[in-house]
Amino acid sequence: MLLRPVGNSSVVQLSLLSVFCLSIRLHSSREVREACMSMSETPVSLSSRSGRRRGAEEILAEIHSELLECKVCFEIFSTQQRLRRPRNLPCGHVICLECVHTLANRTLQQLECPFCRQLCDMGGTYDCQALVALQELLGSETPRSSFLCSEWTVQTHEERLGIMCLHAAFGGWGTLINPTGLAVFGPSGAVVVVHGGPEKATVFSPQGERLHGFGRYGRGSSELCHPLDVAVTPGGHVVVTDGGDRSVKMFSSRGSPLACVTGPFELPWGVDVDSLGRVLVTDAQTGTLWQVTVDFGRSKVLAKRVVVRELQCPRSVVSCRTSGRIAVLEHGLGRPRRGDAMPVRLKLFTKDFILVSQVDSFSLNLMPSMRLDVSSVAFDRRGGLVVSDTRRGLVWSLGDLHKEPELTPVVVEGLLHPVGLVTRQNFLIILDSGDHTVKIYSTDN
Repeated sequence: MLLRPVGNSSVVQLSLLSVFCLSIRLHSSREVREACMSMSETPVSLSSRSGRRRGAEEILAEIHSELLECKVCFEIFSTQQRLRRPRNLPCGHVICLECVHTLANRTLQQLECPFCRQLCDMGGTYDCQALVALQELLGSETPRSSFLCSEWTVQTHEERLGIMCLHAAFGGWGTLINPTGLAVFGPSGAVVVVHGGPEKATVFSPQGERLHGFGRYGRGSSELCHPLDVAVTPGGHVVVTDGGDRSVKMFSSRGSPLACVTGPFELPWGVDVDSLGRVLVTDAQTGTLWQVTVDFGRSKVLAKRVVVRELQCPRSVVSCRTSGRIAVLEHGLGRPRRGDAMPVRLKLFTKDFILVSQVDSFSLNLMPSMRLDVSSVAFDRRGGLVVSDTRRGLVWSLGDLHKEPELTPVVVEGLLHPVGLVTRQNFLIILDSGDHTVKIYSTDN
């Protein structure tokens, strides 16, 4: 079992949990789903250490007792109840949010891990995305493997020319911890990722070598509290949205602080840079899209204004460097039914912020068996839109949203929980929070 014993408790070892989740998704999704729905006694391919074949009901019970239970209060983790959400401690152990608050010293805002006794800040804890993804899998109506064996993946070589293949991957648990956003430095191709590690922004070479990191935990201009997204300007400056102190922070490529905007935002989330070098920021709390003009040479914010209002929980924002068009992804459009994905809406604006097209979850779910859970969006080289699907671990092309959207698979294997996308020449760079990695896909077979 993929567990690490500590005292009398067995605690999830997150670096291995991603492998476990992938194994469940790719090899036994049908049996696990049957166990959830009907408690079938049909044995699955997984077996115990003694070689005895185990039924789906037994496997499911062990998953719930060993992986989905807080080993402090022994309550089941829940993504629906805020205080029951699984939280990573910096040491790698996982407890529920309520236990984090219970064990923490309110004055010092610190707690001691109940298993290894390592001291950590409350602000250094994050949702355990691997367990969240596992719970979503067990509650899903359509197993991922049923799609991976569908008509999309049994195409001939000629029919699969548009599907991208994994070219390289780097990162992993420890190097990256619960990554939330990525961006690419244009000239060099280096990649910057924001995540929950000690240095919350990490820069990698195009080959995946870690170059440097910056932004230790804190609320100062050189620090980062809870980074949500990152963008890189044409001049190589790094812009980060920090939900922890409601700010947008600008850094040099080496991590030196340049400017910080703290005034108008309630929950700055998505960030990108338009074709003229102006910073675009979504505020998920106020439902607005901001445009911020910065003189990076003088480290001075020249102007900031709201350009789009009445958005509903906007998160991702992306600007097309060729056409100037801007896409905004809205989340939380009502409560989803059990087993359904969170309703989303994708809006397309001109460079002057005039709405030209939009598509919602209902329109995206074109096939009866499809339930997309869109988490991020990017423009491809031709100006079409590409979206990641966390429910199935896929990437889709929507084509030109201004015309009739055409849902076409682009990446169909190798992803667990994609949360970020960047296109660069013939490559698609994907941030996968399921195994804390950056994955690069290309059309070269």
